[in-house]
Amino acid sequence: MLVNRRDVHSLAYLAALPALAAWQWVHGFSLPLYAAMLFLTLGIGVIHHNHTHRRMWRNKHLNRATDLWLSLLQGHPTYVFYPAHVANHHRYRHGVKDVARTYRFGGDTNHLWGYLIHPLQAVAVLYPLFWRWLLRQYRRGSGAWRHALCQYLAVLALWGGLAWVDLEKWLLLVLLPQLHGLHWLLATNYLQHAHADGASRIDYARNFEGWVNPLLFNIGLHTAHHEHPRAHWSELTKLHPHYRDKVHPRLNAGGLLPYMFRTFLLGPFFPRWRSRPLMDPTEIR
Repeated sequence: MLVNRRDVHSLAYLAALPALAAWQWVHGFSLPLYAAMLFLTLGIGVIHHNHTHRRMWRNKHLNRATDLWLSLLQGHPTYVFYPAHVANHHRYRHGVKDVARTYRFGGDTNHLWGYLIHPLQAVAVLYPLFWRWLLRQYRRGSGAWRHALCQYLAVLALWGGLAWVDLEKWLLLVLLPQLHGLHWLLATNYLQHAHADGASRIDYARNFEGWVNPLLFNIGLHTAHHEHPRAHWSELTKLHPHYRDKVHPRLNAGGLLPYMFRTFLLGPFFPRWRSRPLMDPTEIR
């Protein structure tokens, strides 16, 4: 009943993360397995994002169940992608009305501190969006309100139950990996948009190629995703070449980890590797 059979890849990640946590809960901590868990938390965030744009199942109840499963694995309800991502980020594309635009916080930056602090800055401006969205759904008597409430209750029940059984294991095997995944989920906005041009029709996003895409559901092909938000993630490899030559060359950043190494670690010391803004300073506000 999958809409696209390539989402078997997604299902494997959704099963592997709790399996690795459960094995270590019973048998003890394993550094290689824990490292795999931390990587899988990145994948869960991308699946979370993808499932919002294109529902994974043909069956409504399976999609609702997947929302709850993603909420439990992510440590945060899935509904937040509707007000924060679809209605805000995709609508305004890093423009001045995008509430989590990277240049909103201390100017148009692209450096290590900006990357590290961006998740906290984003949370501060996104949570009012969440509350307003929930209040509107509640006033309308919408089923979306009840579904969002169930997601919160499910996360809190899981946390409370596991913490009661063993607080240290819950912190190590559940909460810390979830926080790691949430950091990457929010910080990815900085990687994809810092020093891009929020006023441009096409130069608003950065693209990454290499292993990040087969491992993390083509998350690096960001311009193609923005231009075709309803396209399944597996289709982005065919769409990306159409935009690769249209965006500013600096927005085709190559591999993700080499980009981060150049920009965040070498850039402060070597001007050759320093990131430079594409946006007109008069547009920044």
